[in-house]
Amino acid sequence: MKVILKSDLKGSGKAGDLVNVSDGYAKNYLIPRGLAKEADSNALNELRNREQSEKHHAEVEKQMAQDTANAISDKTVKVFAKAGSNGKLFGSITSKEISQAIKEQYNLDIEKRKIILQDDIKSYGAVQVEAKLHSGITSKFFVVVGAKE
Repeated sequence: MKVILKSDLKGSGKAGDLVNVSDGYAKNYLIPRGLAKEADSNALNELRNREQSEKHHAEVEKQMAQDTANAISDKTVKVFAKAGSNGKLFGSITSKEISQAIKEQYNLDIEKRKIILQDDIKSYGAVQVEAKLHSGITSKFFVVVGAKE
């Protein structure tokens, strides 16, 4: 009997999978406990629609990441910080501050966890930074640290 699983089952499959199980297992265990539902035409149609919807959302998300990558690529983001007389910053520039500067200067939302810093930025100057926006989509841009008055 073909059933659509409502929750993960060890040895059978994950939630949302269409699996073939024995009739007795489906009728006596899975369906009464609400772990699966019979794969009739309505349920199969729902499953196909859900899969198409998830695929569409993934494509839209990837396209948005590509657009963001194109918009920020090779741009310069200016960040200001206080430093001592030797040019060494008090603390360091974090990905959170870079994310806020991108939002203010270019009106783009890039989450701080997607910004990859090779080393901490602890002095004035320009540093190349990479943002991993989606699987396989990265963008490199420059962060210029200037003196805060």
